[in-house]
Amino acid sequence: MAHAAPALTPARPARTPDIFSERTHRIARWAVPVALGLVYGYWVAANSRAGGPITGWNLLLGFASTIVFAALWMGLAAMTPRLPRELHALLWAAFAGCAFGFMYSQTDKTVLRSTAMGLVIAASVFAVLFYRYYTHEDAEGHRIR
Repeated sequence: MAHAAPALTPARPARTPDIFSERTHRIARWAVPVALGLVYGYWVAANSRAGGPITGWNLLLGFASTIVFAALWMGLAAMTPRLPRELHALLWAAFAGCAFGFMYSQTDKTVLRSTAMGLVIAASVFAVLFYRYYTHEDAEGHRIR
């Protein structure tokens, strides 16, 4: 026996429900850059010593890299959401390329090789982020949140 199709379809929610509280988001705004900075600083220090002994200068390089990485991350995270998609993607790509290029330069490779590797990473990050930001906007260029 045939049945009539329902006249109205149920409305979908506008966005995915947020399962974390505002407090969790506030903590994550600080914890994520610091945790990633610590990993980055350790990696820079490990590349710098090249398997040799851990020295005071090596520790200083690691902690300085951690502080700079986390500070730049937090600054970009605060500033870039207000920018157009091109600048937004470009600033994050420049950050990723510079961070990788500096880390790679600690492996005693040439400056040209480190620069080339940083540019490859920056170009890749720019392409991915530009695509993401472009596909998450409406027709007028406003972000869909």
